[in-house]
Amino acid sequence: MAKLFNRCFWLHVAGIGFVGLGFIGIVLPVMPTTVFFILALACFTRSNPKLANWLLTHKKFGPTLVQWHEHRVIPTKGKYYALLGMSLGFVALLFSQPAVWVLITVALCELLVIAYIFSKPSQPPIPAKMK
Repeated sequence: MAKLFNRCFWLHVAGIGFVGLGFIGIVLPVMPTTVFFILALACFTRSNPKLANWLLTHKKFGPTLVQWHEHRVIPTKGKYYALLGMSLGFVALLFSQPAVWVLITVALCELLVIAYIFSKPSQPPIPAKMK
């Protein structure tokens, strides 16, 4: 019982933390937003259905979260914003003149993330009735 409580507690705390980071990302252009709401949704789905529902029905973020939650869809606009944000971040990193190994590591990580993002569908599947 204590193990279950501990798990739910930490998922709840992590979810609230991710929501906070998501709201910070709204204000700071170099920080992602949606990814933190997706992580919060994953936590709340396991710990607090009311907060999960709040995220899924949120006027601004809800539709994107529903598409991800139900179909693992990343809208085209989101893909290009992610690409733009990571590119700008990488250019800023170049101006700071880091060690070569840092540049290579960051470039590889960003390429893997971009490959993952662009491997996901941009729209939910069309229901069989509408085909």
